[in-house]
Amino acid sequence: MGTALTLPVLSAGDSIESYILRVNTIPLLTAEEEVELATRLQEHNDLEAARQLVLSHLRVVVSIARGYSGYGLPQADLIQEGNIGLMKAVKRFEPDRGVRLFSFAVHWIKAEIHEYILRNWRLVRVATTKAQRKLFFNLRSMKTGFAALTHKEAQQIADDLGVKPEEVLEMETRMSGQDVALMADEGDDEGFAPIDWLADHESEPGRALERRAFDHLQSEGLQGALESLDERSRRIVETRWLADEGESLTLHDLAAEYNVSAERIRQIEVKALQKMKQLLLPATV
Repeated sequence: MGTALTLPVLSAGDSIESYILRVNTIPLLTAEEEVELATRLQEHNDLEAARQLVLSHLRVVVSIARGYSGYGLPQADLIQEGNIGLMKAVKRFEPDRGVRLFSFAVHWIKAEIHEYILRNWRLVRVATTKAQRKLFFNLRSMKTGFAALTHKEAQQIADDLGVKPEEVLEMETRMSGQDVALMADEGDDEGFAPIDWLADHESEPGRALERRAFDHLQSEGLQGALESLDERSRRIVETRWLADEGESLTLHDLAAEYNVSAERIRQIEVKALQKMKQLLLPATV
């Protein structure tokens, strides 16, 4: 495979645009190279192979994350969450299925971005059931204009998505709730807008979020943090936080497996997560 690729790292003055440009310079893998790397990962737990698979698909995450810019959340955070989904996809990818990693990873990338948006958009959980989530991510594109939905339009959308018209109207109301503008209107010389209380440019929240996201993309990353744990701690974290939906284990399940108390498992979990958090924090300058 030649020289191992290194993950792009932001330096002082860099922007998200420069990161994207560098990501796009990472060569794509051929189908044969992809199978070879995925096989090395599957059969030998080759972390270098996993890293190269992740690196070659970072541009896919960027492309998908751009499609969610309309929710007003930091692009850097969307990319960060998408990369977590990409790493999960790489871990679960089976090369002998005859499907390219790109096609397999799209679901995992979108799933992580969706979860992030639902946790953080307007600081409220606007969708809880599967049907409501589908409604949340389709309502904007299905509206034909900026005016409020009529009952007929709400009924049509409800029929298409398999929900009640009342749910459509309620979701529209929640999604169009009044926000406080960050900047004052042009020509408004009176009073202060929230942006007036921000610190200097380098401390601006958007830049801070970008730096945090890019630091998380360094080669050590999530997989490296997991590798730093002992076998028991790693299994606890993976089965509690990284398992597929419906396959995660409870504290009591793990307590029975290791013949200790559930409280002991909880203590190990807390300590392991604290250790991982320290490894994933940006390096102190």
